[in-house]
Amino acid sequence: MLDLTYETPKPKVIAGAKHDWELVIGMEVHAQVSSNAKLFSGASTQFGAEPNSNVAFVDSAMPGMLPVINEFCVEQAVRTGLGLKAEIHLKSAFDRKNYFYPDLPQGYQISQLYEPIVGEGEILVDLGPGVARKVRIERIHLEQDAGKSVHDMDPNMSFVDLNRTGVALMEIVSRPDIRGPEEAAAYVTKMRQILRYLGTCDGNMQNGNLRADVNVSICKPGAYEKYMETQDFSHLGTRCEIKNMNSMRFIQAAIEYEARRQIAIVEAGGEVDQETRLYDPDKNETRSMRSKEEAHDYRYFPCPDLLPLEIEQGWVDDIAKGLPELPDEKKARFINDYGVTEYDASVLTAEVDLANYFEASVGNGDGKKTANWVINEVLGRANKAETAPQDLVAPEDNASILAMVASDEISTKIAKEVLEIHIETKDDPAKIVEEKGLKQVTDTGAIEAALDEIIAANPAQVEKAKQNPKLAGWFVGQVMKATGGKANPKAVNQLVAQKLNG
Repeated sequence: MLDLTYETPKPKVIAGAKHDWELVIGMEVHAQVSSNAKLFSGASTQFGAEPNSNVAFVDSAMPGMLPVINEFCVEQAVRTGLGLKAEIHLKSAFDRKNYFYPDLPQGYQISQLYEPIVGEGEILVDLGPGVARKVRIERIHLEQDAGKSVHDMDPNMSFVDLNRTGVALMEIVSRPDIRGPEEAAAYVTKMRQILRYLGTCDGNMQNGNLRADVNVSICKPGAYEKYMETQDFSHLGTRCEIKNMNSMRFIQAAIEYEARRQIAIVEAGGEVDQETRLYDPDKNETRSMRSKEEAHDYRYFPCPDLLPLEIEQGWVDDIAKGLPELPDEKKARFINDYGVTEYDASVLTAEVDLANYFEASVGNGDGKKTANWVINEVLGRANKAETAPQDLVAPEDNASILAMVASDEISTKIAKEVLEIHIETKDDPAKIVEEKGLKQVTDTGAIEAALDEIIAANPAQVEKAKQNPKLAGWFVGQVMKATGGKANPKAVNQLVAQKLNG
């Protein structure tokens, strides 16, 4: 495996009226577990169902209904922990987190505060070729989601949809290791990528299946290094939490605004209140939601309805054996095995389906040329058509086009034409080439005859090209035009060089 060495980026610095300030950011990612059933009931997790149609008695907190743990959700949490190189706790426990919302029927949330199922791990956040930051994961715990309050259906009443109530969430908590808005967005992007590779969360932010709470504070340069030495949070500023962010663009904008708000307060001699805030994208500002609660405000205590969760190391080992190749490893392998650039490897491994598509398209061909073709021709067209590459052109058909280019049967220019025809007709690429007479002209006699005619008709251009060899390209273009783009470019270039230099 290729060993990639990364440079750690410098933190974001914002110039205040009096001082320079650095940002310190921690993230709490709420990832909905990919599972057909909820965490403590057999109710469906289907998105978009009729309101209150996916609700079991235990979800609606009917008297006497007891939760039963969904083993598959536990497995998904363990798989996520392993994918983040985290410690798996063989014994964990559930707690009750008490608060009162209209869409929380029980009046409490079953979560894990004191004994989470996953402990410390790490994630490498890519910030450009050769640049990355390692972010420490503090914990991952399982908890049940709340329902949804609906306020826009009636001017006088609010409605409650409990379909989401009890759906399994993984709360993935980072250390405050992120140092800028762009890094925060890159962190969530990388986390989403890993979860999708693992199959533990679909990462659909539009549906709310992946949301992030962003903790933002400011400090003077050098203070963060003191925190890292001592792990003493007093070196950092007071943090404010921005809730329920579900857009990479909004995450960056909210952090930028919040940091500047805190700088203005501190430089004016005030103190930042620790609180929970919401981001308003229309006004591009954060506003206070409530004072930040601590653990004691929620009156946590062990859930009396659930025994401690104990799992066996052998079970964890079996899950580990079934882990797929993850993005960092796949990216390094693509660079090593196919000779692609780090940038191209990053693009190709961004989604597991695209990575698989690329490998299926390569076959025994050239990795670098296939990467360029997939990224620039196939992916470009797929993005424009708002579809997946495999829905635009099957990998085996893509490989067939590339194989004809590699064997000089068609040129790259003709290959693009074949691709367009195939997308429109879905005909076999080889059949398209045969029926439309698109095979490359490799007969040097035919190419030479076309070149001789062009030379004879353009004596002045010949003299110019002899004096300035760069002008030889004009003759190459004319031959390609005369042959309908079918002449072998390599043969044309060789013949032009021979004729003009002879």
